[in-house]
Amino acid sequence: MSRWEPNARGRLAEAALELYRERGYEQTTVAEIAKRAGLTERTFFRHYADKREVLFSGAGELQELFVRAVADAPGSAAPIDALARGLDAVSEAFAGRRAFARARHAVITANAELRERELIKLASLSAALAETLRRRGVTEPAAGLAAEAGVAVFKIGFERWLADDGEREMAESVREALSAFRAVAAGK
Repeated sequence: MSRWEPNARGRLAEAALELYRERGYEQTTVAEIAKRAGLTERTFFRHYADKREVLFSGAGELQELFVRAVADAPGSAAPIDALARGLDAVSEAFAGRRAFARARHAVITANAELRERELIKLASLSAALAETLRRRGVTEPAAGLAAEAGVAVFKIGFERWLADDGEREMAESVREALSAFRAVAAGK
């Protein structure tokens, strides 16, 4: 092992993503990830519970960012407008991260176990958003419907952003998806 270098967590994440893309998620071991990063397995487990968490470790922070922005929206904001604030905040978090997001998305979509994990994380996000909307005084079923719609808008906007070959920021794709949802909801 080489002498200590900073950013072990980031190096592990980068090494894992490289190996997942080269060999596939299932064929990659924690030992290989640690070796590629120039670290030990013990160091890996200080940062991640398992090799899946390398791909999902930011989900909690993303959820917190989304929920906080919705909670902080003006009290007079309609549920969808409060969610729009959350969508903007989350979109900003992806600025300059398209290459990483594309690579991560490719690994996840290639593996059924990881796709399931991604769906669980999105369901958790929806539940947290619905609870936030209820705390803002939105009743059911509107809170649940709005939260599910917000997650769907995020998912569609995110996927369109990844597919885009241009220089558009994620916020543009998400806003387009939100506009399309508003049109559908208005019967247009």
